Amino acid sequence: MATTTTTPAPSTRSTVTTIAAEAYHVLNINGYSSTLKAGRYYGLSSFPFSAGGHTWRVSYYPNGDRDSNNDCISIFLVLEDILTEEDVMAKVTFSLLDRYGNPVPSYTYHTQLLNFSTSPSRSMGIVKFIRRDELERSEYLNDDCFAFAVHVIIPKEKPSIVVPPSNMHLHYGDLLVSKEDTDVKFLVGGEMFAAHRLVLGARSPVFKAELFGPTKKDTIDAIQIDNLEARVFKALLDFIYTDIWPEIGHGEDNVAMAQQLLAAADRYGLQRLKFVYEDKLCNHIDTGSVSTMLVLAEKHHCCKLKEACFNFLDSTSPTIVEDLNSSIVAGESEKMVSSSENHGSQINRIDIRIQPWQNADV
Repeated sequence: MATTTTTPAPSTRSTVTTIAAEAYHVLNINGYSSTLKAGRYYGLSSFPFSAGGHTWRVSYYPNGDRDSNNDCISIFLVLEDILTEEDVMAKVTFSLLDRYGNPVPSYTYHTQLLNFSTSPSRSMGIVKFIRRDELERSEYLNDDCFAFAVHVIIPKEKPSIVVPPSNMHLHYGDLLVSKEDTDVKFLVGGEMFAAHRLVLGARSPVFKAELFGPTKKDTIDAIQIDNLEARVFKALLDFIYTDIWPEIGHGEDNVAMAQQLLAAADRYGLQRLKFVYEDKLCNHIDTGSVSTMLVLAEKHHCCKLKEACFNFLDSTSPTIVEDLNSSIVAGESEKMVSSSENHGSQINRIDIRIQPWQNADV
């Protein structure tokens, strides 16, 4: 039996018992009311634990993980390992616990056999575990504390020889950091970045055309990239080399970073990265951001993000929608460019500027 005690903030304690390909993880939330200050869509995580040769953690969302369940607590089991071709199957039971540590039948959820390998975020769980008002009225919340359990069963037998997970991303990440044998430089936002043409060309069709196509740039000087922040380009390079995208937190600067990464991913043909941040931004739409999100979705052909914006507008009062529409029209009018040289007074291009993220409450 392996037991660990964790104390993340707000105060929590986790106990793990691992038996072969089975783990029972109990998370005690000490200071429930303080966890509500984490904000919408923000998850608190347990320390990692092992089951079936893989590393897992539990994520607890005190205010739900999306608009449709923001009055509920959400709980997810997250697979920490980066997978290649291996399927990771698991049966999971999520249970609210009473004061004696026993599962509450009405708040116990059994899943079918789940394939975590097919989940883009490698996480699965119960988005409406319990309504907050029900928990607060119940006997299961005592002295501002409650507990829940996640029981993981891995039905797949462990092989006699355990093959470690792929670490190719680490090798390529080290190659980028070491700058060994780099053969191209970029000047972005006043900072210099060294990289490898072959890696960039293999991962991005845009870089392939720029570095190996008929109009390739052979200059020994740095290639200057405009209209892109240095931190965004660094995150872009990290993804190209490691296939790992930076997680975004909450708050105005983090979401603005996600918007810029989506735009940069579209600019360089990195569809997977674009889809990742399109999905993330769908959960950060409110009255202060919907007009920006709509412009972003239109400019970069993000159908899912556009749909999420319209769904939000459908649920918003007519007065607010009218104000947002006026804001969008004004934003478009600011950037309309007239080319009198070629077409007289005819407007021949509309370039809509992405406005800064305005919501600091998430």
